[in-house]
Amino acid sequence: MQRVPVIVVAGFLGSGKTTLLNHLLAGARGTRVGVVVNDFGAIGVDAMAVAGQVDSTVALNNGCLCCAVDASGLDEMLARLDSRVDVIVIEASGLAEPQAVVRMVLASGNPRLSYGGLVLLVDAAEFPADLERHLRVADLVVLNKVDRVPDPGPLLAEIDRLKPGAPVAAVEHGRIDPALLFDTRERPRHGQLSFDDLVADEEHDHVHHQAVEFTGGAMDPLRLMAFLDTRPAGLYRIKGFVRFDVPGHRDRFGLHAVGAFLRFERGSWGRAPRRTELVLIGTDLDAAAIRADLAACAEPDPAAVDPAAMLEVLRYLA
Repeated sequence: MQRVPVIVVAGFLGSGKTTLLNHLLAGARGTRVGVVVNDFGAIGVDAMAVAGQVDSTVALNNGCLCCAVDASGLDEMLARLDSRVDVIVIEASGLAEPQAVVRMVLASGNPRLSYGGLVLLVDAAEFPADLERHLRVADLVVLNKVDRVPDPGPLLAEIDRLKPGAPVAAVEHGRIDPALLFDTRERPRHGQLSFDDLVADEEHDHVHHQAVEFTGGAMDPLRLMAFLDTRPAGLYRIKGFVRFDVPGHRDRFGLHAVGAFLRFERGSWGRAPRRTELVLIGTDLDAAAIRADLAACAEPDPAAVDPAAMLEVLRYLA
């Protein structure tokens, strides 16, 4: 069963969460995005500004849905959305503790959902002093409004000091590419471009990213996990399938990573080719080095690998 990833977007008041969400919706194209605003009162997301009340849902013309709930109704709202969308993005209130929202998602017993990581927005122009505790649970940091500071370098250095190795995307106006967070689907175009197409193309003025593709055979679980634990700077997302072929673990392992967040899902190969196929997305990536590092994870004799080595993988199993 294909699970719907639930991504939490958090950040202090004024950091640009609503702007980022509107950008994700504009760039969703054929992807059905469910946005859940975990807040009370007036809702900032454009569609929700019309409704402006708790427990309301607004359908958008691109197949996306916007909802507003308080904390007590979050799990119920997720259950109402899970069969109607491809991905769910929760905007945590600027006053909420990100840890609490993440705990609510993880506590859900809904088998159709899977936690997809926490994205923390940080305002470069109003850099918060109390940032360290929120960084602890962040999988991907988005340093927003970098156009409003003369040099974001010292801020990036401070984030790295507080959480060494944390993946950070520096952006303007919340323009993070949706592909860094979830799979996007291009809807078919027939004839003349629509107004929505033109708006979406304009909204795609975000930080340039690149995709590195890797195809290989069976992978050694310990070597692959060592690569994932020390992934290079600028690598924001990894998706694809891994073949281990270790005795007792010859299934197809789906791999999903956003920033530091990592998840495997065990599934059947079906008619799919029995090989490792990964796409790695980020900025300023050394494609040749990444492919070489992944090639070094290959295992020519997986039948001889101790099945206990798979424990490192299984602890990230959804």
